[in-house]
Amino acid sequence: MIKKESRNVMREARHTRERNKIFGTSAVPRLNVFRSNSNIFAQIIDDENGVTLVSSSSLDKNLKLANGSNVEAAKVVGADIAEKAIKANIKKVVFDRGGYLYHGRVEALAEAAREKGLEF
Repeated sequence: MIKKESRNVMREARHTRERNKIFGTSAVPRLNVFRSNSNIFAQIIDDENGVTLVSSSSLDKNLKLANGSNVEAAKVVGADIAEKAIKANIKKVVFDRGGYLYHGRVEALAEAAREKGLEF
């Protein structure tokens, strides 16, 4: 009988492959996306120092989202992370899609962040 790997195990393998090529520095940090079934999270990380510089998620109370697992919520989180990054004097980042396909919620978050001024 063939045992199929779970989707999350395959995603983690893709993310590991991707992380071998992507590294966030102090000058150009990494914008990481994590997508769960019910929420979406974004962090801007400096991998040299191992520090999260800015974070945002659909759970944030100030965003006042009724549903955190749709494209509209991803757009709001993307815009929020971009605004926080600009305030923290971060203009250029490296995008880390976290092993997910660049489609749907991940794409919406990235496009909203680009529209608000982040460069990647």
